[in-house]
Order: sequence, then C-alpha cells, then structure tokens
Amino acid sequence: SWSNGKIGTYGCSSTAEWQMAVAALDHPAHAAMVPQAFGAGIGTIGDIVEQGNWYRGGAEQLLFFSWLYSVEHDTFKPRIPKEATQEDLIRISRFYDLAPENPPVDFSTAFKHLPIQDMLKNINGKKEIFDKMVRRTPNHPDWYTGGLYHDTMEINIPSFWFVSWYDVSVTPNLKLFNHMRTQSKDIANRDNQFLVIAPTLHCRYTRASENTMVGDLNVGDARLNYDEQIYAWWDLWLKGKENSFKEKTPRVQYYTIGSNTWQSANQWPPEDVKMVTYYLNSKGSANTRNGDGLLTKRRPSKNNPDTFTYDPMDPVPSVGGNVCCMGNGLDGGAFDQQEVELRNDVLVYSTPPLTEAIEVSGFIEASIYVSSDAKDTDFTMKLIDVYPDGTAFNLDETIQRVRYREGYDKEVFMKKDQVYKVNLTPMSTSNLFKKGHRIRIEISSSNFPRFARNLNTGGINYAESKSVIANNKVHHSRKYPSKIRLPIR
Repeated sequence: SWSNGKIGTYGCSSTAEWQMAVAALDHPAHAAMVPQAFGAGIGTIGDIVEQGNWYRGGAEQLLFFSWLYSVEHDTFKPRIPKEATQEDLIRISRFYDLAPENPPVDFSTAFKHLPIQDMLKNINGKKEIFDKMVRRTPNHPDWYTGGLYHDTMEINIPSFWFVSWYDVSVTPNLKLFNHMRTQSKDIANRDNQFLVIAPTLHCRYTRASENTMVGDLNVGDARLNYDEQIYAWWDLWLKGKENSFKEKTPRVQYYTIGSNTWQSANQWPPEDVKMVTYYLNSKGSANTRNGDGLLTKRRPSKNNPDTFTYDPMDPVPSVGGNVCCMGNGLDGGAFDQQEVELRNDVLVYSTPPLTEAIEVSGFIEASIYVSSDAKDTDFTMKLIDVYPDGTAFNLDETIQRVRYREGYDKEVFMKKDQVYKVNLTPMSTSNLFKKGHRIRIEISSSNFPRFARNLNTGGINYAESKSVIANNKVHHSRKYPSKIRLPIR
C-alpha cells in the first residue's frame, strides 16, 4: 500500500553519476531520474572521450586527488560486526567516532608534490583505488570495469538533467544530453529528456539568490523554481498525473551570464546559433595582456608565431575556474584574470571593444597550430569576458596534452620545431558580451592546480619528479590558421 512499484532516482555529483549506470540496467521499476552535475561516464560521447572526468584532454584533473582523499575508506579501519544492534552502536559511539573524517590538509601545498602518483601518500592518505587510477592511461581497459555509465550502455528512461556553467564537466554533460536525445534506441524516450543549465558552481543550484555570486562575479537573480519543476516531474512519471509537464516545460532552460536572464530553447545549442570563426593573429608578441595578440575574423597571411617558455616548476596559477572539490587548493568560479595575464608565458588574444552586444551560447571550438622543442607538452585555453575597465572574468577553460592529439588510443610525440595541429576539447558557455566589452582567449601550457602539470619529458608523467623546460610556439597564418569558432545568436 505504501508503493505503486515505481522508483525515481535523484542526486547530485557522485549520486548522479551512479544513476546512469542504474538506468542502464533497465529495471522495470526505475521510472525516471533527475541527475545533477553528473559527468558523462566512460567512453566516447559525441566527440568527447571520457574517463569519469579523471582526465580532460589527456591531462589529469587534480580535483579527483583531493576528492578521493576525502571520501575513500581505509581497508584497515575498525569494522563493526554485522550483528551489532542500535543499542550497541549508541554505546560504542561514546568511545569511537562512527563517521570519521580525514584530517584536514593544506591542498594549496599538497597539489605541488611530485611525482603525482605519491601525492596522497605524501599527506598520509589511503592507497587502493587512487594508486590504481593514477596509473591508468586514458585508453586503459580498466576504466570500463567500474560502476559508472559506459558508452556501450543504453538508457531508456525519462531524465531531467541539471548542469551548471562553472562545473567541472559542463561540456561532457551537455554532450551526454545530446547523446540521449539523438542516440537512444527507444525513439519515444528521446522526447523524454529535459535540461536545465544554471550559472552556479557544482551542485549549488538551489543556493542561487537575488544576487548570485559565482566567485567574484555577480550573475544576478539566478533563482529558478527547482522544487516545483522536479515535483511535477515526479508526479508525471511516478504517479502518472496528467500535469502537462512536457507541454509547459521548455526542452532546455539555460541562464545567460551578462544579460543575467533565463532563456529557453528546443535543443542545445539553440537552433538559431551560427558558428563564427575568429582567427588568432599578432606581430609575434602576444605575450601578456599588454601584447599585440588579436582575435579577428580575417585570416592572417603572414606567420608571426608567438613564443613562450613553459617551466613546469613555475606553472601558470589557476585563478577560479570550472571546478569543485579542491579544498583550499582552488576556489571555483569567475575571478579577474588580469594579474595572470601579466605573465610572459600567457598569450592573450582579444577582439577590439565590441560595437554591439554579442551572445555566445553553445560549444566553443578551438584548433591551434603549435610547435615545441620538447617531446611532449600541454596547451591550455581560457575564454574571457573583458569589461571596459579591464576586468577579465573567466567563462570556461580547456587543455590538451599534445601526445594525445591524434587520439587517446596511442601516444604520438612531437619532433623539435615541427608544427602540429591541435584540436582542444570544446568549451561551453552562454554569455552576453556587452557593447564595449572584448572577447578574449588566453593560451599557455599550464593551468595549475586545475590540471596536473606536464613535465615535458615525454616519459611517464605520473611517476616523474624532474621536468624539462619547453619553448613553445603558437602559429597563425594562412597555412596555419589557428582559430576559435564561437556559437553566436
């Protein structure tokens, strides 16, 4: 009498990730789910290759190092017998902490430890899972042995997906939504997929207020009637109520930063988006925000490559970003990047001040032509909204380890000074660049501790402590058209 036999699953972060694998079991009682900040599982999702968010572009995301420290149980912890009663638990709780937490760690220091395979050992963390995962290459078969959703699995239940702009996995999450909308074998279920994209940090949807702060950026009133919509979702699929949820609810609800408004679309990206190409250009001195780097719609003719030195022992520091779970090592969100942009190892390319507002909503694609005197290195990119007073707020970021530029099934190292095309994992946003603002990208070879440092040796990066300084170049010409493609409405 207490159940009609239908089950709905709901949760954020790891409790969202597990939902997808549960849904793939196709249990008849599993009627609907609400995954929030979920990650895209394991495998190929559209043009994204995923390893449960461990990597981005072949570079480790250090947030999982700190996250595993906080959540992984120790094999040698005291075990309470199964036959213990509640009375027993109450009694022993006077002497033992039944829900112990690991001692606090200064991750601003811990993340610097090399080799990274010993990072948790260095802070007296647990081994087991971490020691195995840190040694897995992006194409290691063991990624498919865990409990996460795999790209070989089929999901055929109604799903109400929640994503946020400043979360760690926004692009893979959006690609997974599109995957469900287009690849589900159950054609009818493709119509039972809905999406909300909020401007918040990881799992902070309902913390939005009249003046929602994401880092140092006020994105306005980002509140949404989450409870009302989710309860209507449950009423439809668990109770069978004819409440017109599907007719009244937009397929995609997304928040546009800058205009600070909720908008709706029938798909993602919105159907009226047009991809516009901006080319990188300079006279060879795009270093720092005081350099001559430009974003222009005109394809450059001459090759005046921009050169910078990447020293893994002096990496570009992360300032905010699309991240979570890093303790005091890094705060997520939007922060002014002007100080970082004074480093000589940061290339800066900007449009002139805009003569009219431009809304960018969708996936930002980027391909750059690069060379190096190192066997392997990374290239990073950030998308920036530059205000008239110079304040430069980050919107999204990406990275590519060059040894994986031809795919994650093989490592192809660089030859000295040879030019290679590198396609970076797409970034995502919905942002109104207002009149007088500038669209900017930053390029470097590190964004630390957001991503693990490439030590440039071409060796086994996770096991190394010594590094090589790389002299890296970004080329831009008719032959080497480094560019970004913006989804403009």
